[in-house]
Amino acid sequence: MKKGILIAVFFGLLVGGFNSALAQDTNVWKNLADVTYKISEDNFGELYVPVFSDNAKKLEGKVVEADGYIIPFEGMFKPEHIILSSLPLAECFFCGSGGPETVMEVMLSSPIKYTSKRVKVKGKLTLNSADPEKLMYILTDATLVE
Repeated sequence: MKKGILIAVFFGLLVGGFNSALAQDTNVWKNLADVTYKISEDNFGELYVPVFSDNAKKLEGKVVEADGYIIPFEGMFKPEHIILSSLPLAECFFCGSGGPETVMEVMLSSPIKYTSKRVKVKGKLTLNSADPEKLMYILTDATLVE
């Protein structure tokens, strides 16, 4: 009887761990939303530096999928370098109520066409707390999934 319970518990932990890892891959924005900020200074004055959660740190350097909306920047769309927002344009960080944790830079290995519909990309995640000229989340070697 005890052996059967142990097997059931082990199987439950195994499936639970698999589902947790799968959930991380399918909802990367939830893990990236857990960020705080500290105030620092550079030559130009004060700036907010992101302090990433342990969940976000676990994703750094890994290939992740993120879905969202392409945000045009610098007045025109760049098909190999896009800004992806987890929120629609009217709510995104640059235009609405979203925070900086809701957007990421995406460096695509092949150009894509602009669309106002939700897209999904896959690439290697970099966490950026050093370069204030870049967003704090960057996907490199990214490809369009859908």
